[in-house]
Amino acid sequence: MKVNVLGGDLESCSTDPMTGFFRDGCCNTNGEDRGMHTVCAVITGDFLTYSRSMGNDLVTPRPEFDFPGLKPGDRWCVCLGRWLEALEAGFAPPVVLEATHVSVAEFVDRDVLDAHAWKG
Repeated sequence: MKVNVLGGDLESCSTDPMTGFFRDGCCNTNGEDRGMHTVCAVITGDFLTYSRSMGNDLVTPRPEFDFPGLKPGDRWCVCLGRWLEALEAGFAPPVVLEATHVSVAEFVDRDVLDAHAWKG
């Protein structure tokens, strides 16, 4: 189902860098996506630092996983669990609602998403 949290068509999150579980630019998911790469986030320096401190280095390129490494300002399909951890710690990056998969609404209240919506 390619629907966003607003109920519309799921828009592309990023093609530069190419993101998504399927590396198609979208935060789409299926049963194989154990990490639920469903939150389209606009990456911040604070989030990168937090993620690294939690053992997930998102800065260093990992070509063997088709991962380019991220920098502030990039858009990326972030794992729902990591975004929720960052939210609790105060480091959640802004969310592009039009490109965030509808399944996120099962775990995050709409008012929380709205409060963290990208306004760019």
